[in-house]
Amino acid sequence: MAKARKAAAKRGAGAAKLPKVGTGELLTLLDFVRYAASRFTEAGLVFAHGTTDPVAEAAFIVCEALHLHPDQFEAFATARVTSAEGKKILDLIARRVTTRKPAAYLVNKIYMRGLPFYVDERTIVPRSFIGELLDDHFGGDDDDEAGSLISDPLAVESVLDLCTGSGCLAILASRNFPNAEIDAVDISKDALEVAARNVGDYGLQDRITLYRGDLFKPLGGKRYNLIISNPPYVDAEGMAGLPRECRAEPKLAFDGGADGIDIVRRILDASAAHLTPQGGLLCEVGRCRPQLEDAYPELPLLWLDTEASEGEVFWIAGADL
Repeated sequence: MAKARKAAAKRGAGAAKLPKVGTGELLTLLDFVRYAASRFTEAGLVFAHGTTDPVAEAAFIVCEALHLHPDQFEAFATARVTSAEGKKILDLIARRVTTRKPAAYLVNKIYMRGLPFYVDERTIVPRSFIGELLDDHFGGDDDDEAGSLISDPLAVESVLDLCTGSGCLAILASRNFPNAEIDAVDISKDALEVAARNVGDYGLQDRITLYRGDLFKPLGGKRYNLIISNPPYVDAEGMAGLPRECRAEPKLAFDGGADGIDIVRRILDASAAHLTPQGGLLCEVGRCRPQLEDAYPELPLLWLDTEASEGEVFWIAGADL
């Protein structure tokens, strides 16, 4: 009887019905994007996993169903889809609405800086401003408007990615610093399994070493030219108000303690012992800048902006720690 009740509950959980689509009513990629965007808006979905609005989310799902890179959408926007393809798209739309899971989990893919990465529910869906900052501030071009924080990327020999999750930032760093060996650490065995898959997909097993452990603990006394980190930084109030989409992700990847900076404090306090004399720390903290500046008023934190963020990532030279 208990099993029967469970099965019924499971069926009921996904029983929300979307408007029926008649044969020939949706023909092109644009048609399916419009339909999906309407359903997403109607359902009040939250977009926080690589897309920021229902249209972008819809385009992402349609492209993934059709094995197209998002950059190819415009070229095929008015192309017609087959009946089988249409059913696949509609299934993904329905699953996104009824499960409220991030679209990246439904298609097992996310893009960062235009590159595809595997992702599933063992790790947080990666979204970080650090990839953009590595491109904008670590190119060695002092004449660039953004300014360079590392004079010669080719001279960087060692990079550490703390709280690596799916390994995306470590992989992006390997492209910015082609001569560097990269260590990537996470406390989650599940997350590291996803990271290992991504490292393998990019053939970087010889350059990226994965460590399981609590921040610096598995590294001994190793020092690095650069430490990057996108650690958990959601405070208690934020944790209590996480939308359903985010509650589908591992809690460990969000929880930054009462004020959001428990992990960031530990990184700041220990980084000096793991940086070379000319090294530095690049760390993402979300909206925790006020808490961090209150806790470390003496530190000359340089706050960096991106196209979609302001003051959510800081840089500090090792000599200033």
